[in-house]
Amino acid sequence: MHYQLHFRSKASSFPFSCNRYICISYTSFYRNPDDISSPEALPAAPSSCQSHLVPSNNVKFSRNGQLSYKTRHSEHLEIDDVVLSNKKITSFVRSGDLDSAFRVFESVKVKSVITWNSILAGFSRKYGFLEEARQLFDKIPEPNVVSYNTMLACYWRNADIQAAKSFFDRMPVKDVASWNTMISGFSQNGLMSEAEELFRVMPVRNEVTWNAMVAGYVESGELESALELFKEAPVKGVIARTAIVTGYMRSGNVEMAEKMFQEMEEKSMVTWNTMISGYIENGRAEDGMKLVKKMMGSGIKVNDSTLSSLLLGCSNLSALKLGKQVHQHVVKSPLYLDMTVGTSLISMYAKCGVLEDAWKLFCEMPRKDVVTWNAMISGYAQHGESKKALSLFDEMRHKGTKPDWITFVGVLSACNHAGLVNLGIQYFEQMQNNYGVKPKPDHYTCMVDLLGRAGKLNEAVDLIRKMQFKPHIALFGSLLGACRIHRNLEVAEFAAKNLLSLEPTNAAGYVQLANVYAAKNQWEGVSKVRKSMKENNVIKTPGYSWMEVGRVVHEFRSGDRLHPDLESIRMKLKDLEKKMKLAGYVPDLDSSLHDVGEEQKEQLLLWHSEKLAIAFGLMKLPPGMPIRIFKNLRVCGDCHQATKVISAIENREIIVRDTTRFHHFKNGTCSCGDYW
Repeated sequence: MHYQLHFRSKASSFPFSCNRYICISYTSFYRNPDDISSPEALPAAPSSCQSHLVPSNNVKFSRNGQLSYKTRHSEHLEIDDVVLSNKKITSFVRSGDLDSAFRVFESVKVKSVITWNSILAGFSRKYGFLEEARQLFDKIPEPNVVSYNTMLACYWRNADIQAAKSFFDRMPVKDVASWNTMISGFSQNGLMSEAEELFRVMPVRNEVTWNAMVAGYVESGELESALELFKEAPVKGVIARTAIVTGYMRSGNVEMAEKMFQEMEEKSMVTWNTMISGYIENGRAEDGMKLVKKMMGSGIKVNDSTLSSLLLGCSNLSALKLGKQVHQHVVKSPLYLDMTVGTSLISMYAKCGVLEDAWKLFCEMPRKDVVTWNAMISGYAQHGESKKALSLFDEMRHKGTKPDWITFVGVLSACNHAGLVNLGIQYFEQMQNNYGVKPKPDHYTCMVDLLGRAGKLNEAVDLIRKMQFKPHIALFGSLLGACRIHRNLEVAEFAAKNLLSLEPTNAAGYVQLANVYAAKNQWEGVSKVRKSMKENNVIKTPGYSWMEVGRVVHEFRSGDRLHPDLESIRMKLKDLEKKMKLAGYVPDLDSSLHDVGEEQKEQLLLWHSEKLAIAFGLMKLPPGMPIRIFKNLRVCGDCHQATKVISAIENREIIVRDTTRFHHFKNGTCSCGDYW
């Protein structure tokens, strides 16, 4: 809806202060005076203190220019009207119905400052309504500190940092909430030096101030600074303590997070969710599930964030069994129809390799927002179902859901995985011209990968050079990967040089460059890369794969010597090797970076982590059950070829997720069409 703001200018308005004839009052505009920056901060209910009214037809001028008022009864009726109207505006704003709130506002003949602040809060809390909020604010006859704070929060919500700073400097009156809004804004945007500068000079601090600073340092990855400030804080409340728990979890210090959590006398829902998601992100999904059960046993009901955290962890760890347990719990709870939880379930099933269940859930959801569509489009793209992803994108648009930047990451990924170069370029241009979405690093990474893998390496380099912002590591990583496919040493050296200048210890950059040298049998180049890695103390990330069997996640490393069933796994692999060679399999020796004899190369390739996992799956899983494997690196050419052959000779579907996509191997073919 477009809002036409037709008001008289401040000069023509006739404000007057509350007097003994007309007096209406309100409690504080915000439930918590320090929650100015929160989108939930809205007007409170009317009470009996002083405020200001903007008169319209309740005030008349006599012939001698003196004010004359209507009857006392009439006055009280109109006061009741404005109180009721303010309540209506606040109610509509809280429910997100800005259209109705604005209609009520326009109908109010007598507007108090609370009336103006109420509608201003409505525009302020919605992203993209900065100009409308600014127009409203400029029309307030006598703005108070709440008016200024609400407008200040609006600048931050719309990421207009410079305007927020300028507005704050011009504010004629500031309270602690004004300072807190600025500190929260700086903190949430990672500008901790600016936040600290204000923190040190602000006249009065309260608990909200300390919370904003501690949380800001944690979000910026400065845990030590957060801990130092936390020690200084006069009051260490649940918000600050939860922020410290978050910091410990993100740094991998689970024990200290547990200690802080156990010491907390008061725990909020956010605290519980932080611990749950922290466990999962640190590879301790079972502990996360136990804590959920403990939480529920304590009488605390899980919310959508709890379940979404759990499901995100299941997605990251590919813990399908745990994900199904969460799904069973959701079905029995009121959250079954919750859009956020439903979307998280779709994402979990897609990332765990069960695309059919993701699609079934998607179809069952009564309401879908852009995030829901994105989850399914990205799911199809990841699995190489490009036609379905692009068809769903068309359906999304036809049903009136406007795509966002994440949608186009999914769309471009779909084009990338199918090698649809021209269509990908078309969507990249439409994204900017038709939808006003500015390209982000993820979009450029998709485009460089799309062009590079199609052999258009020069076009990919040109795109990087034309970018409006500084290239990032992933761009050069994608370009290096394409150079390996097409054995283009010149561009590979260009990409590696730029990547390693950004991150000298990036192991993937060295390995990819070594791959290109090895593919061209330039072993001297491989030696130079290895020497450089040693000089820079770069440690190559070892390749490993994992899979679920029963309730246990089994991990396999290339050349594994630790798995308890290693002897039987190797025997199974030897047996498979014989069958594969009879079926026409020839080892891809280019996939080995070692300058050794062919026989030794074959042995090294046979013991790659995904082959160990496949052999274990064939031994432990019942016939007909798909084998689902997850890998921390890209699948090599030899393993890809071998898995195709195994799927045929063993008559078994094998699903492998690597760092870029899913591969569905069945009857000797792969869903990627050998384009990955």
